Amino acid sequence: MKLIVIDSCMREESRTAMILKPVLECLSDKYDIEVLDVNSLSYPPVSPEILRERNSGHVPEDVVATARKIASADRLVIAAPFWDMSFPAALKAFFENVSLFNVTFTDDGHTCSGLCRCRKVLYLTTRGMNIRTGDPVEQGSPYIRALASLWGLGEVITVAAENLDYCTPSEVEGRIRKAVSEALDICRYF
Repeated sequence: MKLIVIDSCMREESRTAMILKPVLECLSDKYDIEVLDVNSLSYPPVSPEILRERNSGHVPEDVVATARKIASADRLVIAAPFWDMSFPAALKAFFENVSLFNVTFTDDGHTCSGLCRCRKVLYLTTRGMNIRTGDPVEQGSPYIRALASLWGLGEVITVAAENLDYCTPSEVEGRIRKAVSEALDICRYF
């Protein structure tokens, strides 16, 4: 079974990556894992020019190949820090690029439906502020759930370590450890 990891960690000392690493170690026994490094891919935001090219049938082959990987994955893990109330812009640009008609979704003239076979998505994030998943100002989880609806991804599970910027280093370590424990529990049935 294939697991695609969409890694949008921003820093070398990324707290989100501290959660991702043990999750990948745990899941490596169950899945063939491929990591897509959003920052290395450097997809630009979809501009009017890119949209015109898409509408004329031209989509770069590497973008199509990435979208096909996502569409054929059995599971997805998305790792991204809380950034400007959701997640980094590079991740949004990535999603815009790989959200391709007749690859990740289609429509019947009345509504869109997903073409992805993934049934579970694990969204790993860290937040410097004391903002919980489900808080109206936290827009990362709702966006990923909406995208999951468009692409037909199935259940989205969020694991977050929160309020990391306003506590002691030992408290940060404890909150990261708690998020890792929660994520590893999820990995048992993921």
